[in-house]
Amino acid sequence: MSGFDITGWGISVPERVVTSAQLAKRFGVDEHWIVSRCGIRERRAVGPGQTTASMAVEAGRRALERAGLTGADIAHLIVATATPEQPSPATSAFVHEALGIAGSAHDVNSECAGFVYGLVTAAGLMHLDPRPILLIGSDTHTLTANPADRDLSILVGDGAGAVVLQPGPENRMLAWNLGADGTCKDSLKVPAGGSRMPTTEETVRRGLHYAKINGNEIYLNAVRYTVRTVRETLESAKLAPADVDHIVPHQANIRIINSVLNHTGIPADRLVTNLEKYGNTASGSIPIALSEALDAGRIRAGQHVLLAGFGAGMTWGSVLLKWGGAR
Repeated sequence: MSGFDITGWGISVPERVVTSAQLAKRFGVDEHWIVSRCGIRERRAVGPGQTTASMAVEAGRRALERAGLTGADIAHLIVATATPEQPSPATSAFVHEALGIAGSAHDVNSECAGFVYGLVTAAGLMHLDPRPILLIGSDTHTLTANPADRDLSILVGDGAGAVVLQPGPENRMLAWNLGADGTCKDSLKVPAGGSRMPTTEETVRRGLHYAKINGNEIYLNAVRYTVRTVRETLESAKLAPADVDHIVPHQANIRIINSVLNHTGIPADRLVTNLEKYGNTASGSIPIALSEALDAGRIRAGQHVLLAGFGAGMTWGSVLLKWGGAR
Protein backbone atom coordinates (compact mmCIF):
# COMPACT_ATOMS: atom_id res chain seq x y z
CA MET A 1 0.00 0.00 0.00
CA SER A 2 1.26 3.48 -0.83
CA GLY A 3 2.28 5.47 2.21
CA PHE A 4 0.57 8.55 3.58
CA ASP A 5 0.85 11.08 6.37
CA ILE A 6 -1.98 12.88 8.13
CA THR A 7 -0.81 16.45 7.70
CA GLY A 8 -3.89 18.43 8.72
CA TRP A 9 -6.80 18.15 11.11
CA GLY A 10 -9.63 20.30 12.37
CA ILE A 11 -12.96 20.24 14.19
CA SER A 12 -16.26 22.06 14.24
CA VAL A 13 -18.72 21.90 17.14
CA PRO A 14 -21.81 24.06 17.71
CA GLU A 15 -21.70 26.79 20.33
CA ARG A 16 -24.95 25.69 21.98
CA VAL A 17 -24.24 23.54 25.04
CA VAL A 18 -26.83 21.16 26.48
CA THR A 19 -25.86 20.06 29.97
CA SER A 20 -26.80 16.89 31.77
CA ALA A 21 -28.32 19.11 34.46
CA GLN A 22 -30.72 20.54 31.87
CA LEU A 23 -31.66 17.09 30.60
CA ALA A 24 -32.06 15.79 34.14
CA LYS A 25 -34.62 18.50 34.79
CA ARG A 26 -36.44 17.74 31.51
CA PHE A 27 -36.72 14.01 32.19
CA GLY A 28 -37.22 14.16 35.94
CA VAL A 29 -34.06 12.28 36.87
CA ASP A 30 -30.93 13.08 38.85
CA GLU A 31 -27.95 14.58 37.02
CA HIS A 32 -25.65 12.05 38.68
CA TRP A 33 -27.74 9.24 37.17
CA ILE A 34 -27.05 10.55 33.66
CA VAL A 35 -23.34 11.13 34.22
CA SER A 36 -22.80 7.76 35.89
CA ARG A 37 -24.79 6.00 33.16
CA CYS A 38 -22.94 7.43 30.16
CA GLY A 39 -20.10 9.67 31.35
CA ILE A 40 -21.45 12.78 29.62
CA ARG A 41 -21.77 16.16 31.35
CA GLU A 42 -22.26 18.31 28.25
CA ARG A 43 -23.04 17.86 24.59
CA ARG A 44 -23.30 20.32 21.70
CA ALA A 45 -26.40 20.87 19.56
CA VAL A 46 -26.76 22.68 16.25
CA GLY A 47 -28.67 25.94 16.11
CA PRO A 48 -30.41 27.82 13.29
CA GLY A 49 -28.45 27.67 10.06
CA GLN A 50 -26.10 24.92 11.26
CA THR A 51 -26.19 21.61 9.43
CA THR A 52 -24.18 18.46 8.85
CA ALA A 53 -22.59 20.06 5.79
CA SER A 54 -21.87 23.43 7.40
CA MET A 55 -19.95 21.76 10.22
CA ALA A 56 -18.15 19.51 7.72
CA VAL A 57 -17.11 22.57 5.72
CA GLU A 58 -15.74 24.34 8.79
CA ALA A 59 -13.81 21.30 10.02
CA GLY A 60 -12.53 20.61 6.50
CA ARG A 61 -11.38 24.19 6.02
CA ARG A 62 -9.42 24.08 9.27
CA ALA A 63 -7.78 20.79 8.31
CA LEU A 64 -6.80 22.18 4.90
CA GLU A 65 -5.32 25.31 6.47
CA ARG A 66 -3.20 23.26 8.86
CA ALA A 67 -1.98 21.11 5.97
CA GLY A 68 -1.15 24.21 3.92
CA LEU A 69 -3.53 23.16 1.15
CA THR A 70 -6.70 24.41 -0.51
CA GLY A 71 -9.64 22.58 -1.99
CA ALA A 72 -7.97 22.84 -5.40
CA ASP A 73 -5.26 20.47 -4.12
CA ILE A 74 -7.67 17.72 -3.04
CA ALA A 75 -8.05 14.74 -5.37
CA HIS A 76 -10.75 12.99 -3.35
CA LEU A 77 -13.24 14.11 -0.72
CA ILE A 78 -14.91 11.58 1.59
CA VAL A 79 -17.65 12.59 4.02
CA ALA A 80 -18.71 10.05 6.63
CA THR A 81 -22.21 10.76 7.92
CA ALA A 82 -25.47 9.06 8.86
CA THR A 83 -27.39 12.33 9.06
CA PRO A 84 -27.08 13.70 5.53
CA GLU A 85 -27.81 17.24 4.47
CA GLN A 86 -30.76 15.90 2.47
CA PRO A 87 -31.65 12.56 0.82
CA SER A 88 -30.06 13.62 -2.46
CA PRO A 89 -27.48 14.66 -3.50
CA ALA A 90 -24.78 13.39 -1.15
CA THR A 91 -23.62 15.67 1.65
CA SER A 92 -20.17 15.65 0.04
CA ALA A 93 -21.61 17.63 -2.89
CA PHE A 94 -22.37 20.56 -0.58
CA VAL A 95 -18.91 20.35 1.00
CA HIS A 96 -17.29 19.99 -2.42
CA GLU A 97 -18.84 23.25 -3.60
CA ALA A 98 -18.11 25.21 -0.42
CA LEU A 99 -14.45 24.20 -0.22
CA GLY A 100 -13.74 24.33 -3.95
CA ILE A 101 -12.62 20.72 -4.11
CA ALA A 102 -10.98 19.86 -7.42
CA GLY A 103 -11.49 16.09 -7.40
CA SER A 104 -14.10 13.47 -6.64
CA ALA A 105 -16.57 13.38 -3.75
CA HIS A 106 -18.65 10.69 -2.09
CA ASP A 107 -20.33 9.86 1.22
CA VAL A 108 -19.80 6.88 3.53
CA ASN A 109 -22.66 5.80 5.81
CA SER A 110 -21.49 3.24 8.34
CA GLU A 111 -23.09 5.18 11.17
CA CYS A 112 -20.70 5.78 14.08
CA ALA A 113 -18.02 3.57 12.49
CA GLY A 114 -18.09 5.84 9.43
CA PHE A 115 -14.79 7.62 10.03
CA VAL A 116 -12.88 4.34 10.37
CA TYR A 117 -14.55 2.99 7.22
CA GLY A 118 -13.70 6.26 5.49
CA LEU A 119 -10.06 6.09 6.56
CA VAL A 120 -9.64 2.58 5.18
CA THR A 121 -11.33 3.75 1.97
CA ALA A 122 -8.98 6.74 1.80
CA ALA A 123 -5.94 4.50 2.25
CA GLY A 124 -7.14 2.33 -0.64
CA LEU A 125 -7.65 5.39 -2.83
CA MET A 126 -4.18 6.62 -1.90
CA HIS A 127 -2.75 3.33 -3.19
CA LEU A 128 -4.55 3.74 -6.52
CA ASP A 129 -4.05 7.49 -6.83
CA PRO A 130 -1.38 8.98 -4.51
CA ARG A 131 -2.73 12.52 -4.24
CA PRO A 132 -4.18 14.50 -1.26
CA ILE A 133 -7.43 13.29 0.28
CA LEU A 134 -9.78 15.13 2.64
CA LEU A 135 -11.73 12.88 5.01
CA ILE A 136 -14.49 14.34 7.20
CA GLY A 137 -16.84 12.83 9.77
CA SER A 138 -19.91 14.94 10.55
CA ASP A 139 -23.25 14.19 12.19
CA THR A 140 -26.26 15.98 13.67
CA HIS A 141 -27.96 13.23 15.65
CA THR A 142 -29.66 15.70 18.01
CA LEU A 143 -32.01 16.29 15.08
CA THR A 144 -32.93 12.59 14.79
CA ALA A 145 -33.47 12.01 18.52
CA ASN A 146 -37.06 12.28 19.73
CA PRO A 147 -37.08 15.05 22.37
CA ALA A 148 -39.19 12.73 24.53
CA ASP A 149 -36.68 9.86 24.25
CA ARG A 150 -34.53 10.01 27.37
CA ASP A 151 -32.21 7.15 26.42
CA LEU A 152 -31.05 8.77 23.17
CA SER A 153 -31.28 12.40 24.21
CA ILE A 154 -28.74 12.00 27.03
CA LEU A 155 -26.22 10.47 24.62
CA VAL A 156 -26.19 12.38 21.35
CA GLY A 157 -24.32 15.52 20.39
CA ASP A 158 -23.42 17.23 17.13
CA GLY A 159 -19.98 17.84 15.67
CA ALA A 160 -17.51 17.29 12.85
CA GLY A 161 -13.84 16.39 12.54
CA ALA A 162 -11.59 16.27 9.50
CA VAL A 163 -8.14 15.05 8.47
CA VAL A 164 -5.99 15.56 5.37
CA LEU A 165 -3.99 12.64 4.01
CA GLN A 166 -1.00 13.32 1.77
CA PRO A 167 1.27 10.80 0.01
CA GLY A 168 4.29 9.78 2.03
CA PRO A 169 7.17 7.30 1.84
CA GLU A 170 6.09 5.14 4.78
CA ASN A 171 3.07 2.90 5.24
CA ARG A 172 1.48 4.43 8.34
CA MET A 173 -1.46 2.00 8.41
CA LEU A 174 0.03 -1.05 10.13
CA ALA A 175 -3.24 -3.00 10.23
CA TRP A 176 -6.98 -2.60 9.86
CA ASN A 177 -10.19 -4.55 10.33
CA LEU A 178 -13.77 -3.87 9.22
CA GLY A 179 -16.92 -5.87 9.86
CA ALA A 180 -20.70 -5.85 9.86
CA ASP A 181 -23.65 -7.89 11.13
CA GLY A 182 -26.86 -7.10 9.29
CA THR A 183 -28.94 -9.20 11.68
CA CYS A 184 -28.51 -6.34 14.19
CA LYS A 185 -29.98 -3.74 11.83
CA ASP A 186 -33.00 -3.08 14.05
CA SER A 187 -31.07 -2.29 17.23
CA LEU A 188 -30.72 1.37 16.20
CA LYS A 189 -32.70 2.72 13.27
CA VAL A 190 -34.69 5.57 11.74
CA PRO A 191 -37.61 3.61 10.27
CA ALA A 192 -39.18 6.11 7.87
CA GLY A 193 -38.00 8.34 5.07
CA GLY A 194 -36.51 5.73 2.73
CA SER A 195 -37.85 3.37 0.09
CA ARG A 196 -38.92 0.79 2.68
CA MET A 197 -41.21 3.32 4.37
CA PRO A 198 -41.61 6.52 2.31
CA THR A 199 -42.55 9.73 4.04
CA THR A 200 -46.28 10.24 4.57
CA GLU A 201 -48.43 12.26 6.94
CA GLU A 202 -48.87 9.06 8.92
CA THR A 203 -45.12 8.39 9.36
CA VAL A 204 -44.60 11.94 10.54
CA ARG A 205 -47.57 11.78 12.92
CA ARG A 206 -46.27 8.51 14.42
CA GLY A 207 -42.75 9.89 14.93
CA LEU A 208 -41.17 7.29 12.65
CA HIS A 209 -38.54 9.73 11.42
CA TYR A 210 -36.94 9.77 14.86
CA ALA A 211 -34.26 7.23 15.79
CA LYS A 212 -35.31 4.14 17.72
CA ILE A 213 -32.81 2.35 19.96
CA ASN A 214 -32.58 -0.96 21.79
CA GLY A 215 -30.04 0.12 24.37
CA ASN A 216 -29.23 -3.28 25.88
CA GLU A 217 -28.67 -4.87 22.49
CA ILE A 218 -26.48 -1.98 21.35
CA TYR A 219 -24.39 -2.15 24.51
CA LEU A 220 -23.73 -5.88 24.35
CA ASN A 221 -22.90 -5.93 20.65
CA ALA A 222 -20.85 -2.75 20.80
CA VAL A 223 -18.56 -4.26 23.42
CA ARG A 224 -18.39 -7.65 21.71
CA TYR A 225 -17.63 -6.39 18.23
CA THR A 226 -15.29 -3.58 19.26
CA VAL A 227 -13.25 -6.01 21.36
CA ARG A 228 -13.14 -8.38 18.40
CA THR A 229 -11.97 -5.79 15.90
CA VAL A 230 -9.31 -4.40 18.26
CA ARG A 231 -7.93 -7.88 18.94
CA GLU A 232 -7.85 -8.81 15.26
CA THR A 233 -6.12 -5.57 14.28
CA LEU A 234 -3.47 -5.98 16.97
CA GLU A 235 -2.93 -9.62 15.98
CA SER A 236 -2.54 -8.60 12.34
CA ALA A 237 0.06 -5.99 13.34
CA LYS A 238 1.76 -8.51 15.68
CA LEU A 239 1.55 -6.06 18.55
CA ALA A 240 0.44 -6.51 22.16
CA PRO A 241 -2.14 -4.29 23.89
CA ALA A 242 0.66 -2.63 25.87
CA ASP A 243 2.26 -1.55 22.57
CA VAL A 244 -0.67 0.80 21.90
CA ASP A 245 0.37 4.32 22.86
CA HIS A 246 -3.07 5.84 22.32
CA ILE A 247 -6.52 4.39 21.68
CA VAL A 248 -9.09 6.78 20.23
CA PRO A 249 -12.45 4.98 20.40
CA HIS A 250 -15.84 6.04 19.18
CA GLN A 251 -17.10 8.29 21.98
CA ALA A 252 -20.40 6.55 22.63
CA ASN A 253 -20.66 5.71 26.31
CA ILE A 254 -17.99 5.55 29.01
CA ARG A 255 -19.22 2.14 30.18
CA ILE A 256 -18.72 0.70 26.69
CA ILE A 257 -15.28 2.29 26.42
CA ASN A 258 -14.16 0.97 29.81
CA SER A 259 -15.45 -2.51 28.98
CA VAL A 260 -13.44 -2.52 25.76
CA LEU A 261 -10.30 -1.53 27.64
CA ASN A 262 -10.89 -4.22 30.27
CA HIS A 263 -11.49 -6.98 27.73
CA THR A 264 -8.60 -6.07 25.41
CA GLY A 265 -6.02 -5.31 28.09
CA ILE A 266 -5.12 -1.88 26.69
CA PRO A 267 -3.95 0.24 29.65
CA ALA A 268 -6.45 2.87 30.74
CA ASP A 269 -3.84 5.63 30.61
CA ARG A 270 -3.66 5.19 26.82
CA LEU A 271 -7.28 6.29 26.37
CA VAL A 272 -8.11 9.46 24.45
CA THR A 273 -11.61 10.65 25.29
CA ASN A 274 -13.62 13.87 25.23
CA LEU A 275 -16.97 12.20 25.82
CA GLU A 276 -17.63 14.25 28.94
CA LYS A 277 -17.92 17.55 27.05
CA TYR A 278 -19.23 16.55 23.59
CA GLY A 279 -21.29 13.39 24.02
CA ASN A 280 -21.73 10.92 21.18
CA THR A 281 -21.00 12.84 17.98
CA ALA A 282 -21.20 9.68 15.83
CA SER A 283 -19.01 9.91 12.70
CA GLY A 284 -17.42 13.04 14.12
CA SER A 285 -16.38 11.54 17.46
CA ILE A 286 -13.08 9.87 16.52
CA PRO A 287 -11.68 12.72 14.39
CA ILE A 288 -12.73 15.31 16.99
CA ALA A 289 -10.97 13.40 19.78
CA LEU A 290 -7.95 12.74 17.56
CA SER A 291 -7.68 16.41 16.58
CA GLU A 292 -7.85 17.60 20.18
CA ALA A 293 -5.18 15.09 21.25
CA LEU A 294 -2.93 16.32 18.44
CA ASP A 295 -3.51 19.96 19.34
CA ALA A 296 -2.59 19.14 22.94
CA GLY A 297 0.69 17.58 21.81
CA ARG A 298 -0.28 14.25 23.28
CA ILE A 299 0.40 12.22 20.11
CA ARG A 300 3.99 12.18 18.85
CA ALA A 301 5.77 10.82 15.80
CA GLY A 302 6.48 7.09 15.92
CA GLN A 303 3.71 6.28 18.38
CA HIS A 304 1.07 3.62 17.78
CA VAL A 305 -2.42 5.14 17.53
CA LEU A 306 -5.42 2.82 17.47
CA LEU A 307 -8.77 4.09 16.18
CA ALA A 308 -11.79 1.89 16.88
CA GLY A 309 -15.50 2.39 16.34
CA PHE A 310 -18.88 0.72 16.03
CA GLY A 311 -22.18 1.82 14.64
CA ALA A 312 -25.74 0.88 13.78
CA GLY A 313 -26.18 -1.78 11.16
CA MET A 314 -24.26 -3.20 12.95
CA THR A 315 -20.85 -2.03 11.74
CA TRP A 316 -17.44 -1.95 13.39
CA GLY A 317 -13.86 -1.24 12.48
CA SER A 318 -10.38 -0.41 13.73
CA VAL A 319 -7.19 1.00 12.27
CA LEU A 320 -3.70 0.94 13.78
CA LEU A 321 -1.49 3.84 12.68
CA LYS A 322 2.19 4.50 13.26
CA TRP A 323 1.97 8.23 13.66
CA GLY A 324 4.09 10.27 11.29
CA GLY A 325 3.12 13.74 12.34
CA ALA A 326 2.60 16.84 10.24
CA ARG A 327 5.33 17.83 7.85
